[in-house]
Amino acid sequence: MTDYIGYEALTQAAMRGVVREALRETARNKTAPGEHHFYITFRTKAPGVKMAEHLVERFPDEMTIVIQHQFWDLEIFDGHFEVILKFNGVPQHLSIPFAAMTRFVDPSVNFGLSFERSDKATGQDVVAPAAAEEPAHQPEEAKRASGDQGAGTVVNIDAFRRK
Repeated sequence: MTDYIGYEALTQAAMRGVVREALRETARNKTAPGEHHFYITFRTKAPGVKMAEHLVERFPDEMTIVIQHQFWDLEIFDGHFEVILKFNGVPQHLSIPFAAMTRFVDPSVNFGLSFERSDKATGQDVVAPAAAEEPAHQPEEAKRASGDQGAGTVVNIDAFRRK
């Protein structure tokens, strides 16, 4: 059967809306509420991604950023978000379209979303701003963010597709 309604696209847009609202709440307060913090994985070469070329060279497929303690100028738009994070002590401006995201994880509440992507990026790099994470917690959360553990609630609509 042909899906004239486009449920796949509607579901992906709704899931990206969840991320947009979580980031809007964080931007409004200038900090993530409570213990919430976010691992956002995105395709570095996706259309609309704007970031320093040296970061794209270092992470040619995917990169995961952490939004927790040290971030600045978080701005949320309908189609993308912008944030300044420090990499090796140097502030870098990132502009990331929601369509470029492949994963969103909030390990404080075991919540995660996986998004469809048009190309299969292989990078699983986690990049945390300097001193933003406690080293004792980062490896476990990094595994969760990259999908290496079964813990958490990851929504992937593949299970609902007809084969």
